[in-house]
Amino acid sequence: MKQKVQELKAQERKVIAHEMAHKTAGGQYAGTVSYQYTTGPDGQSYIAGGEVSIDTSEAKTPEETVQKMEQVKAAALAPADPSPQDYSVASSAMRIEQKARYELMKESFEKNSPQSDKHIDTHA
Repeated sequence: MKQKVQELKAQERKVIAHEMAHKTAGGQYAGTVSYQYTTGPDGQSYIAGGEVSIDTSEAKTPEETVQKMEQVKAAALAPADPSPQDYSVASSAMRIEQKARYELMKESFEKNSPQSDKHIDTHA
């Protein structure tokens, strides 16, 4: 029983550190931490798992979306031992960030390219 309690306490510390890493790195985009509990052989409750929600929606502008997704990726991968779900969130954020970067490049190209009504005379 004593060994099992020690294992539960160690797992609890690990889960708390993992979720706090997400919460800290996620800043304004991280929600509240929620924990799942288990009862040990001593009748006490121990944290066995947890999660932090993170806002992965696009921001108002492509520039803001890029910045937000960089922070979302950092938050997802902040723990020393990211879970498969953490990698999934980081991957999703990367796709959203790439889309926003594409929009920025497209806007820049359209702004800096000659207007379509301007024609280059190629006749000699």
